[in-house]
Order: sequence, then C-alpha cells, then structure tokens
Amino acid sequence: MKKMKQNVMIIVTMVLTLFAGQCFAENLKITGSTTVLPIAQKAAEAFMKAYPGVNVSLSGGGSGEGIKAIIDGTTDVANSSRFIKDSEVAQAVEKGAYPVPFGVAYDCIVPVVHPSNPVTNLTLDQLKGMYSGSIKNWKQVGGPDKEVVVISRDTSSGTYEVWSEIVMKKERVFPGALLQASNGAVAQAVSKNTFAVGYVGLSYLNDELKPLTVNGVVGNSDNALNGSYPVSRVLYMFTKGWPTGMTLQFINFMMNPQKGQKIVAETGFVPLY
Repeated sequence: MKKMKQNVMIIVTMVLTLFAGQCFAENLKITGSTTVLPIAQKAAEAFMKAYPGVNVSLSGGGSGEGIKAIIDGTTDVANSSRFIKDSEVAQAVEKGAYPVPFGVAYDCIVPVVHPSNPVTNLTLDQLKGMYSGSIKNWKQVGGPDKEVVVISRDTSSGTYEVWSEIVMKKERVFPGALLQASNGAVAQAVSKNTFAVGYVGLSYLNDELKPLTVNGVVGNSDNALNGSYPVSRVLYMFTKGWPTGMTLQFINFMMNPQKGQKIVAETGFVPLY
C-alpha cells in the first residue's frame, strides 16, 4: 500500500510539473517582412529546440506592418527589410516606444525575368524606365518585340521602399504595374509570364526565374558585402526598446555566428560575419 501511494505521488508530481510547464511557457511573437520570413522561420524552429519552454509565433504582412506592431506593442520582434522611417520614429516616440534595430543579414534585390527571356542585364536607368512606364517594350532593352509586364511589390513592403529609393529615386511606379504582397508571389508571377519583370530578395531565386545583372554586376553574397551591387540592403529585426528576457535570448541567437548567422547563410542570404 505504501509503495502504491509513493507511485501515485510520483505520477501526480509529474503531471503537475508538465501542467506548470505548459502554463508558464513563454510566448515570443515575430511579425513583419516577408523577405526576412525565411530566416525567421528556420531560426524560430532552431530556437524552440534550444528552448523547449518557448513558443514562437510568426506572421508576415510586410515591413511596415512589423514596425507598426512594434510601435503598438503587439509583437516582440519586427522583421524589416528596410530601416525605420522618420515618421515611424515620431509615431513611436509619441507612444513612448523606442524601436531598436538589429541588422541580422545582408541581401540583394535582384531583378528577375522568365528563363526564356534573352535579356541578361539591365541598367538602373532601364529598370527605372520599365517601372515608371517610359520603357514599355522589351525591344527597347535588347529583348523581343513584346510588351513589358511589370510586377512590383505593394507599398507596405520594405523591398518596395528600397527599390523606390535606389532604383526609382522616389518616382512612383506606374499604375499599370501588377502589385504583389510578397516575394514569393512576385517569383510565382514572373515564372508564369514569359514577358514579365519583377524583383526579389536573394533567398527567393530559383530555377523558374532568371536573375539579371544590374549595371553588369551580379547580385550575390560577395557583391553585397563589398558594396558593388547597386541594389543591396541590410535586413533588420526591431525590438521595442532594448530587448530583455527571451526576446534578448532570441536576438543573441540571431547574432551568433554558429547559430542564427549560420541559418542566414542556409536560407540564401548573406551573413554579417
């Protein structure tokens, strides 16, 4: 009887321990850029293995949505493929929030076409012409006598913001462009349209897309690091104020050369180190 009571107590203790672990599991929320999403997904999986008591939830929505969530306090980490805007800093200060940026990777925004397209290079001026609507035919840039189908990201995208700044010089993309909500959607649209042009981050290049050089320079890791590729950028994770607790552990994990930075390379982006 005594032994049976001891066994019952052991079982009860195990159940209570398991229940307590579930009740007090820490939640970490990450939202924002679809460009940074592949990095965050793999990092979240590895992080939860390293910290079994942590639940990481992920969502996209674009860099603007991520930064808005940090300002509003509805996320722990905001992924962003651009730096925070002055107007967003002002909104944050008004609400007593102070977003802190952490660069986690380098990236190139690469113009892409269908593999059957004979064009291999476009200059920044030619890209601007296509996206502003002044270049309407592939023949104008050495391609076939066919109308250019322009595919762009939506305005909430950090990738769009960087493209707008570097390529468009703040000129608006012409109204005939087909807007997509993510890098993946752009890649899919271009892969299915023989005469389309789009732009994606390095991680989204695949066999169904033909990457173009820009001003004769290849978009790759080396050229992102040495600054020779003209449409390069830093990818960020923002926190609300200096991170603490599990958020700090996650940021440290991302910065670790053998952990987060290894994942950056595995997902096709350029590690910091």
